Amino acid sequence: MNTSAQIRPQGPGRPKDMEKRAAILVAAKALFIRNAFAGTSMDAIAADAGVSKLTVYSHFGDKDNLFREVIRSRIQDLLPEETYFFDPHADIRATLLRVALTHAHLDCNAETVGTFRAILSDCRQGNPRYGKLIWEEGAKRTHGLMERLLQQAVDAGQLDIDDVARASGQFLSLIKGNLMMRQMFGCTECPESYTEEIESTARAGVEMFLRAYQPR
Repeated sequence: MNTSAQIRPQGPGRPKDMEKRAAILVAAKALFIRNAFAGTSMDAIAADAGVSKLTVYSHFGDKDNLFREVIRSRIQDLLPEETYFFDPHADIRATLLRVALTHAHLDCNAETVGTFRAILSDCRQGNPRYGKLIWEEGAKRTHGLMERLLQQAVDAGQLDIDDVARASGQFLSLIKGNLMMRQMFGCTECPESYTEEIESTARAGVEMFLRAYQPR
């Protein structure tokens, strides 16, 4: 009998329920990174979270929903919507630099790259839907928020951009260069110099973006 088909995920409830939900998310995140999606069982998640498997199903319904929620909560914790707040009275350089530094540090850190490695492993095994989940909850969401910020800057006369969607992708690529790929392949021998390079690359990316799109 399919347990996930019989139990619908429930919304937030009592404080104890929320504590269990949080524990499940923490356990699932660690296991997904370590064992990839296919190698992580609901039994293992329940055991690591200190709850029953029934509790896991009652909160999330099935493993796909749990994985989506892990990605969503992680992205929202590290890149909350406020990161992309546009203040028409603030210097656009400072606004873009705030976003750039936050994004670059997140995209290039070891835990984020570990998640990507796990997803690539699942995609290689013929499970592309998990890559699609992380795209929808991660990159697609942040691209949308970045587009909104850039459009607001255009409307305020702070930037001159014809194709905001394309410019959003350009910005998010410029600010991290090849640093994420270097982390992916383990080519970051010195953590201190790598951190410095993340920041300098992000700053240089902002300056290049402004040279292209700041009104003349």
